[in-house]
This record gives sequence, structure tokens and C-alpha cells, in this order.
Amino acid sequence: MELQGKKVLVVGSGKSGIGASRLLGRCGAFPVLFDSNEKLDKKELIEKIEKAGEIPGLTLWIGSLSEDMKREIALVVISPGVPIDAPLLEEYKNRNIPIWGEIELAYAFAKGKIAAITGTNGKTTTTTLTGQILSAYYVSVHVVGNIGNPYTDIALDTGKESMTVAEISSFQLETTHSFRPNVSAILNITPDHLNRHHTMECYVKTKERIAENQTKEDVCVLNYEDAYTRDFGERCPARVVYFSSKRELKEGIYLDGEEIFLAKCLPGDERNVRRLLNIHDMRLVGMCNVENVMAAIAICYSLSVPMNVILDTIRVFAPVEHRIEFVDTKGGVDYYNDSKGTNPDAAIQGIRAMSKPTVLLGGGYDKGSRYDEWIEAFEGKVKALVLVGATREKIEKCAREHGISNIILADTFEEAFDACVKQADAGDAVLLSPACASWGMFPNYEVRGKVFKELVGKI
Repeated sequence: MELQGKKVLVVGSGKSGIGASRLLGRCGAFPVLFDSNEKLDKKELIEKIEKAGEIPGLTLWIGSLSEDMKREIALVVISPGVPIDAPLLEEYKNRNIPIWGEIELAYAFAKGKIAAITGTNGKTTTTTLTGQILSAYYVSVHVVGNIGNPYTDIALDTGKESMTVAEISSFQLETTHSFRPNVSAILNITPDHLNRHHTMECYVKTKERIAENQTKEDVCVLNYEDAYTRDFGERCPARVVYFSSKRELKEGIYLDGEEIFLAKCLPGDERNVRRLLNIHDMRLVGMCNVENVMAAIAICYSLSVPMNVILDTIRVFAPVEHRIEFVDTKGGVDYYNDSKGTNPDAAIQGIRAMSKPTVLLGGGYDKGSRYDEWIEAFEGKVKALVLVGATREKIEKCAREHGISNIILADTFEEAFDACVKQADAGDAVLLSPACASWGMFPNYEVRGKVFKELVGKI
């Protein structure tokens, strides 16, 4: 789509919206950065824009758009947090005005190869690890997307030799159209964001969009042990490479005991099966991270990175902040920050990674999740469950139905943390793994995790 000289409406004034506006301005379009929040401090927003860099041809619009402005728009670009069924967007759909997301916009201008990673859990760790592996072999590597670095910020800086790794959320996949990664990956699919996608069927189909434009010249990495991704593998348009944590595969990457193996998964592989590494040679802990590592191996191997480079990087790779992150030992108690466990399935991986009696801090914003499987995963490890936030009574009820009795309800995060400290004895672990989003108490899971680490530091 030719955008030069055209007005493009960018909905959402956060990091993603500012990045999209700058890309549009640099390409000769006239971006209209729009935010419907009338209470937004325009001066602060202007300062944030100026700090990020000049945006040629920018118009800033706060409140509601005039009818004249609406008629001048040739394309709408939305930030991930903007629902696709918002009234303004429905209006543009009815007028057949294209609606893109930041990923689609950046892809239209980016060069080189791209690996795109999605899944309910594990995206950030896998994306970060993949980026580090690629950086150990290629000169020009960019890590972007839902991980916090807008793809639009670097799209014009890419060249034909560039490698881009993108963490892609379901919100971002709602607005892709021509996006075609060289390698895609769906790590897993479990219920999440149903307040946005409404049904599990819609959520699954949205995740599958990551591969919809791929062909057999491309690769899609899928989890064989996830029923949704295994099913998708049967009809995926790309060449599928599976990974498995539970069984031997004839083709793909799999875990056998404590060893990760590669079975022939690329054309031209000379050896049918080869041992790669022992999971205790990694600094990452937990079965979720073993799966993340196998996915990263498959992605990087598909992008022609030598196996010795892949394995050397994995051995020294440190856990991602806020994902089963060891914080410190105080009074003989180990403290772990798993603030990124924002849904029950992610939190299951957190508790499974614990090897000691655990005081678990959970609760937060209610995304409509069910908590039975999370609580069933406690398996005698959880000696006390401390709950806070909007979901505390809902989780308490579910926990009591599953025979958990030592439950403490707190009014504030600090009060909940103090309760954890009091419940923990030397030799125990305290784990922040909320199974809920942070909204309502914190702006995001990062802030929640940082507050937790600050409180640990004060013990």
C-alpha cells in the first residue's frame, strides 16, 4: 500500500503508537496520533514524543475525532491494547478502510529474515534466548514486538542480511494481513485473554494467524504435547518442526530423561539422531524452560545457526527477569519472582519449578480464568497460599474445594508479602506467581515484580 502523502490514523499514544507514527512520518505519510482519553496530559505526551525522536508531519489528536478528519484517513494503525471491535474501528471497517497493527506496518517496510514467536506462555524467554543465539552468529540482529521494543522502531534500519526476532501476542496477530515470517513458532495455547477474544476457538484461530501466509519454504515450530498446536500441525501451510518434552520424535527435538536430542528435522541432515545437551547444563530451571530451549533450538537451527553456537549460548543464558527469577536467600528462605505468571497455565510452570516447600503469593486482576488446574499442580508443595487483589475470594473458594486450608487473604501487596515472610521457615521458598494480571494494583507485571524484589531486599 502506497502511504506517501496520505493521512494515517494511529490509535493509541503509548510506545507502540509513537513508534508507528515515527515510521509513517519517515516514510512520507502524515500520521495522526490519536488517543480518546480526554484526561490525557497533552504536555506530558508531547514531551514523551519529543524524547523518543522527531516525527515528521505529525498531528496529535486527543478526545474525539472530527468528521472532517475521519473522512481524510486512508489507513488506520492500532496499538495492541485497542480492541478490534471498538466502535471507531467498526466505523472504518464499514467504510472499507484498512486496519493494520504495528506488526503489519513494520513488516511492510522491514527487510531481511524474521522469526516470529507466539504462545500463551514462554514467549519472552524464548524470544530473548533466540535473539542471543542469533546475535552470537549474525551481525545484524533485532529483538522486537511484545517484548517491549516496537518493531516499527527498527524496521527502516533492517537490511537484507538482518535477522529480526519478534515476540507476537494474540492482540497483535488480530491485525496482521500479509505478515509472513521465515520461521514462526507457537509454543503452547491455553485459556487466556478470553475477556478480549471471548471464546477459546477465537483465541486459538488468532494464534494460528502467525503462520497463515507461510508456505513449505518456511518453517513453523510447534509443541507436540499441546493438543491445539499438534492439531494445527496437520493443516499448517509451513513445514512443521515439532518439539516434545514427553516422547521421542522421529523428526524434531525431544527430551529423553535429562537429555535433549535432535532427530532429523532439516533437509540435508546427515545424522538421524544426535544428543544435544543435558538439561542440568543450563541455567534455566523448570520444564517450561526446557520446552522454551527446545523451541529456540528449532528456530535457530532452521535459520542456519551452527549447533555448537546454539548450545554454547544456551549454557550461559540467564533467566529472563520476572520469569521464575531467583531473587535472593534471606534467613534460609529462597525468594523467586515469577510476576510474569499472569495466567493459571504460566503459574503452573512456576510452581512445578519449585523443589522446596513453598509459600505462594497469588491473585490480581480477574481475566475470567479458572484456577482448578493451577491448584491441582500444587501437589503438596504449597505450605501456605497468600492471596491479594480482585481474584482473592474466587481463588480462595477454588482452593478450599481442592482441600487447601492454609490460606491468607491480604488487602495490599505489601501486607501479602509480609504474610509470606511470616509463613516461611528456613529451607522453604517464597514464590510470587500470581496466575493473574497485575492491572488494578500495578500498571504491569514488571512493576509488580520490581516491587516484590524491593521488598525482598528490605528483609
